[in-house]
Amino acid sequence: MALILFCENNFSQGTEEVVNKLRDEDYDVEVESCLGFCGDCAVGPYALVDDEFIQADTPDDLYEMIKDYLDN
Repeated sequence: MALILFCENNFSQGTEEVVNKLRDEDYDVEVESCLGFCGDCAVGPYALVDDEFIQADTPDDLYEMIKDYLDN
């Protein structure tokens, strides 16, 4: 199963709702204090999926992009 990492500092971009949705679907989700992508973190919601950087304009878009990545 894929490991999905989120930065807790990125919750200000709305990623906490994405974390909750993915956890509800039993994905392996971890929240770290910092993932080291501070410039990207300030710009919009993002996650690392198996070390693949995924960023979107909105939390809903991020959720869909993660789901698409996992389905391929």
